Amino acid sequence: MRQLDVRIFYDVNGWPEALRPFFVFLSEGIRDWPLRLAFTILVLAMIWRGGRARPAVILALLSWPLANFITDQLKNSLRVPRPNVELAHVALRTDYLTSFGTASAHSANMAAVATVFCWRLGYWGLPWVLLAFLTGLSRIYVGVHYPSQVLFGWLCGVFAASLILTIEDLFQRRRQSPPTHDAPSETAHLP
Repeated sequence: MRQLDVRIFYDVNGWPEALRPFFVFLSEGIRDWPLRLAFTILVLAMIWRGGRARPAVILALLSWPLANFITDQLKNSLRVPRPNVELAHVALRTDYLTSFGTASAHSANMAAVATVFCWRLGYWGLPWVLLAFLTGLSRIYVGVHYPSQVLFGWLCGVFAASLILTIEDLFQRRRQSPPTHDAPSETAHLP
């Protein structure tokens, strides 16, 4: 399994340099303040618009921090090195990262958002699935995660979103169900 992971890593990491701007943007773009501003405006617009988009965005905003927290805990407890730390001849296209790469947080975060949007918005969530997939590939291409770490990240994101969606569903069911009161028994008043 390890050999396959390394082989796929080198295959994706060795893709042409012409792809660098695209994959670096997917991997690191959210660090740029203009993109953060555009993303914030998009989120606020979806919340303001209301309809099915509002609860989907709110649930996504709850899911991705949970996904990030899960990956951080896994990185701290399982401590699996990143490929740029332990392999030779890695085409590193971003900062040299020495933290553990057990599960890709970028992949988890995008998978959490994609899962929520697919669940709540149907086919409107599919572009987010593609974005989550490409974000995971970008982390391999830039040299900071193995394919297994990206896959583990995606699974963490789906788990986090599923947990948030389940809690929200239980909350909604409880809120919508009428309260049950035990009626006094007729036989209780008999002499």
